[in-house]
Amino acid sequence: MDERLDDIHWPAAWPRVLDSALGAPPAGSYRQRPEDFLVEESLDFAPQGEGEHLWLFIEKRDQTTAMVARELARLCEVSPRDVGYSGMKDRVAVTRQWLSVQLPGRQAPEALIERLGERGIQVLDQGRHPRKLKRGVHRTNRFSLRITGEAVGDSGFDVRWQRLCHEGVANYFGPQRFGPDGRNLQRARALLARGWRKRDDRDGMLLSAARSFLFNELLAERVRHESWNQVLPGEVVMLEGSASQFTAEVADEEIQARAARHDLHPTGVLWGTGTSVAVGEAQACERALAQGYPGLCAGLERAGVRMARRALRLRLIEPTLESGEDELWLSFSLPRGAFATSVLRELIAHPSL
Repeated sequence: MDERLDDIHWPAAWPRVLDSALGAPPAGSYRQRPEDFLVEESLDFAPQGEGEHLWLFIEKRDQTTAMVARELARLCEVSPRDVGYSGMKDRVAVTRQWLSVQLPGRQAPEALIERLGERGIQVLDQGRHPRKLKRGVHRTNRFSLRITGEAVGDSGFDVRWQRLCHEGVANYFGPQRFGPDGRNLQRARALLARGWRKRDDRDGMLLSAARSFLFNELLAERVRHESWNQVLPGEVVMLEGSASQFTAEVADEEIQARAARHDLHPTGVLWGTGTSVAVGEAQACERALAQGYPGLCAGLERAGVRMARRALRLRLIEPTLESGEDELWLSFSLPRGAFATSVLRELIAHPSL
């Protein structure tokens, strides 16, 4: 059993990077309405113009991606399995993303765009493509976020923002991954203890919650030791802008200089079956994680999920800050799988962060 899980209160108090130098951030509010949280998904390719899959670039408000996918399947009279999307987008937000629906040998239903519009789903672009849109193929998400409250007038806010722009952000999984009050993690703990079965976790949400928690625990230790943005001997590093990885058995001056330039980033393990290629000091961090949470780690291995890696650090892409009389607007892009809430928690204090 992993008794340490019983002592965690939500949201979990994983350490922030900036607190040691700047203290706790000022209070602030965000996402008070969907229009305060704007997200746009970006692919690095476009539909080819022909094929049996209709791709739609949509804008939704106050709806989950799954809700839109179900509605699209209903209107097109197809199985939900025939609808594809790359990423799950927040509900309390205005978001833009691509979805696909398989329509072999037939056109879209008459007035599909109008009927989607009646349900608050605006179609901004469309095109045919030979293949279904698969999960995780988008490259980045562009965020525009409105901040209000005490943080707006805080003289240190810009200092915090500039530090994040130049030094990067700890790549924590956001609180939404773990569900209200961390209930997804507790459900995952119980499921893994008795043996994971797909019928109990069809979308893999609980497996993901367990792996995300373990990653955050590893990252938190690196933040505490101020090594989250440095390459340890034996570290597996990931090249910026790609999934390419290699093991830096010797963390020499050249490797550290590349890390300082954000050419590459240290990584942490996403637990599962397989053998980690980390060695030395970096491997010792992973062993400590397994010793701290043997139940979760063993349960993930029995479930057969494959071990993977995730960068410990995020680079903000094209960040901007605009100030108003009683508000701030932050804009930046993040690679897929990264959480804007991990940026916000370094800038404002809020109960959900």
